[in-house]
Amino acid sequence: MTESAKILMDAMSQAGTAATQEKIVFDEAFTLHHRTVFRAARSVVQDTMLAEDVTQEVFLRLYNNMDAIANEEMLRPWLIRVALNVARNTVRGNIRANTREDNYVKETDETSDFTPSKEFEQKECAREVHRALSLIKEPLRSCLVLKQQGLSYKEIASSLDLNETSIGTFVARARQEFVRHYGKIGGKTV
Repeated sequence: MTESAKILMDAMSQAGTAATQEKIVFDEAFTLHHRTVFRAARSVVQDTMLAEDVTQEVFLRLYNNMDAIANEEMLRPWLIRVALNVARNTVRGNIRANTREDNYVKETDETSDFTPSKEFEQKECAREVHRALSLIKEPLRSCLVLKQQGLSYKEIASSLDLNETSIGTFVARARQEFVRHYGKIGGKTV
């Protein structure tokens, strides 16, 4: 065996040893701190299943950031801090999701009182809106529709390949055009 082959094999064995040592450190950290992380998460989310999800996320972050922790003394505080942050974010996300669901239920309850005349009025109104939009030239129409869908000026600019500084002007002009055309179509001037 040549000298360079021996050096290469030594380097490969050292790399393999380092990888197994890292895995052992992670396994040890998981074994030692799983209960602590789980309890910290459960104290915030108040749900065992969510606490398990948070715990799993925390240990995934640990696995991906093993080199960020300088020494063993900082491991436990780091895990607890990450567990609390992930748990809080989970609670916030659930609150937002519940709010969206509640708003959807309210909207569907309000619109569930359909009568044929209300349905006809809504369809006719939608037709008028589509006609008014069809009379607005591009890119003004697209800017207005995307802005109504909640996109930011930056998102609109990137999706339409336009200059971000001109999006506000395009949206304002599109609104004026819409009001002008919708007022004419609707038989009333707005």
